[in-house]
Amino acid sequence: MNNNDILKKLRVALQLRDEQIVEILELVDFRISKGELGNFFRNEDHPKYMDCGDQVLRNFLNGLVIHLRGTKENPKNPTEVLKKNKAEALKNDKEKAKTATDKPKSAFKKPIGKGKPAPKKEPIVQSVKFKNGKNKKS
Repeated sequence: MNNNDILKKLRVALQLRDEQIVEILELVDFRISKGELGNFFRNEDHPKYMDCGDQVLRNFLNGLVIHLRGTKENPKNPTEVLKKNKAEALKNDKEKAKTATDKPKSAFKKPIGKGKPAPKKEPIVQSVKFKNGKNKKS
């Protein structure tokens, strides 16, 4: 198991999005773009795949500790942080599903009864008569 696998498993287990991972890394003053981060999650045979180095994983884990536990001056309860992340993820998923279904149906359908009737289409395959040798008399 390499660093990429560990990062993928933590991302799934904690239900983190790319933006959240970038924010966690910024907690420890480690800056990385979403594009670079996406390269860690690609398949190994993909041309833009990158190995996740020890430094990136170390900084992510240190940032994750601060994200979940907080600092000495401002401590947090990790279970509350995880519940908050889960609630945000569900909210984002519902918003995406809602915007996908809110499109008017009339935009996709042609009005019925207006304009010329559609011409009848000829069948692509016509009836075929097979001639397999001998003529049969009936």
